[in-house]
Amino acid sequence: MAAPVLTVLVESGGDAPDRLDRLAGRFDVRVCDSDGLADALPGTDALLLWDFFNPALEAAWPRRDRLRWVHVAAAGVDAILFDGLRDSDVVLTNARGVFDRPIAEFVLASVLAQDKLLHASADLQRERTWRHREPRETAGSHALVVGTGGIGRATGRLLRAVGMRVTGAGRTARDGDDDFDRIVASGELARHVGDVDHLVNAAPLTPQTTGILDATVFAALPAHAHVVNVGRGRSLVEVDLVQAIEQGQVAAASLDVFETEPLPPDSPLWTLPGVHVSAHMSGDVVGWRDRLADQFVDLAERWLADEPLPYAVDKQGGFVATGAR
Repeated sequence: MAAPVLTVLVESGGDAPDRLDRLAGRFDVRVCDSDGLADALPGTDALLLWDFFNPALEAAWPRRDRLRWVHVAAAGVDAILFDGLRDSDVVLTNARGVFDRPIAEFVLASVLAQDKLLHASADLQRERTWRHREPRETAGSHALVVGTGGIGRATGRLLRAVGMRVTGAGRTARDGDDDFDRIVASGELARHVGDVDHLVNAAPLTPQTTGILDATVFAALPAHAHVVNVGRGRSLVEVDLVQAIEQGQVAAASLDVFETEPLPPDSPLWTLPGVHVSAHMSGDVVGWRDRLADQFVDLAERWLADEPLPYAVDKQGGFVATGAR
């Protein structure tokens, strides 16, 4: 019997990860970029989107004839979801778990930098200015984390480990959670942020989370509040955040994701006091690509053995489901 065909979508001029050599002999591997995907897709059984934000699959979709599995080497799948894929029986998996701890550490670092005035200290150092100030104590402060998936839970655990009170926001409100003091309904976010010191978005982008951090939520925050976005740029209404900071409704923001990436040079976020910009890098610790490749190889071995695939995405909801094959 012929080996199943695995097609790997890479950036133009890029290569498939070296770790795929572990699958040698068990797949017939094709490597292509977006220009070649339509020609590579006929006969493909499994597709690895190594170029994980590339939307080329939608245009090439009519060329598939036996595709059964698509894996996205990223936590978010919003960039590649389209109606044809949603409505098909093709299994979609993502890189759940690879970025959880690194992003949680990034959030903790952002929280501590804000509470301990580290950004302001760096500015004063450049000016050679000695100015005594009083930082905030992080232990005992309140964080609300939007998103109760893997990244949100890792963030909740790490923030609680330094003594913070952590509320989660998910699709439904509930008590008795292992990683959060409680979980509130994300659809009622503005009702629950009145005493929040750090508002963190770690949710995937879905219709329900698009624009969830908006003027109503910002107006309900305390004036000293700090907003952290490590989820998706379109979950936060940037024009509303700019206005909230300019009007003193929000003190600061640490933003790793944006509505448009790269962040345009004329964006006011670059120079707005209290805003700290990073280039969508919160989860990309040294060795992250190797971790992604190792995860895919493990999934591929399960798929070849006809075993259930973890990290299967609910394609209608846009988040990871359980028990799918």
